[in-house]
Amino acid sequence: MIDTPSKKIILLTPRGFCAGVVRAIDVVRIALDLYGAPIYVRKEIVHNRHVVDELRGAGAIFVEELDEVPEGARVIFSAHGVSPAVRAQARQRRLQVIDATCPLVTKVHLEAVKFAKKGYTIVLIGHKDHDEVIGTLGEAPESTVLVSTVEDVDRLEVRDPGRVSFITQTTLSLDETKDIVERLRQRFPEIQGPAAQDICYATENRQLAVKAVVPLCQVLLVVGSQNSSNSRRLVEVCEKMGVPAYLIDDLREVRPEWLDGVRTVAVTAGASAPENLVQELIGSLKEQGFGQLEEMEIKEEDVRFHLPSDLAKTVQLQTATRV
Repeated sequence: MIDTPSKKIILLTPRGFCAGVVRAIDVVRIALDLYGAPIYVRKEIVHNRHVVDELRGAGAIFVEELDEVPEGARVIFSAHGVSPAVRAQARQRRLQVIDATCPLVTKVHLEAVKFAKKGYTIVLIGHKDHDEVIGTLGEAPESTVLVSTVEDVDRLEVRDPGRVSFITQTTLSLDETKDIVERLRQRFPEIQGPAAQDICYATENRQLAVKAVVPLCQVLLVVGSQNSSNSRRLVEVCEKMGVPAYLIDDLREVRPEWLDGVRTVAVTAGASAPENLVQELIGSLKEQGFGQLEEMEIKEEDVRFHLPSDLAKTVQLQTATRV
């Protein structure tokens, strides 16, 4: 009798939570611990249904807009950032704000302000209606135009072709963004860009890992929610290289037909997806005959972000008092 080799799972590293997501979730948990429920959160703190549901169960109240928050209450801004108009509304309503905006998103906001002050037309590369893009557009709405494709660039009209700049959403596809930037440089040779790319390290690393595994697998499963931009980009990167990929919130969304005839399945997770969901998926795949597990590490991540300063000071005071 000939032994049939068991089917294989290739588990990608890095995957899952990035530093900005860890920080944002920690902000909500620490705020609940310090101040007690309810704590209001404007928009989803990160784009993952499981994370939001867990924090809601702990006492966080998620709202779409600030007029849903009682005057004077404590509110957290999500990792995706907000516009100056939202900050002004918070002051007007005397809300106690804790800002969980990812520092890499804040970097993009500061770039928008800098270019606007210099009188540039700012081309924001991103996806319309994404929370991060809405916040960034609000920094200089009269100076900023949004593009999502090379075709959008071809249709652009600006007041002064010699004073154009670009910034990007942090969770885009590296390849698509590269094509758009190249077209912008062709149309506007004097265009200015950020000193360092705006696409975040975690988005880049997870996409590079997907590109590395594509030749080795027949299907890719990406753990992440449908409204997670960086998770959707992982699916797109894989599919553009000719391998089917599926975005799932958890193991319950895996369809048996996706794995028909598959000997090797790759697994990764978007930057806002919890690791326990990945491990549950791995356990389910093992039960379906994928007995070999191989971890494929592309790059080690050691990025950490500090808590917002006001919250960090409160934590220090509480700790000192307890001691």
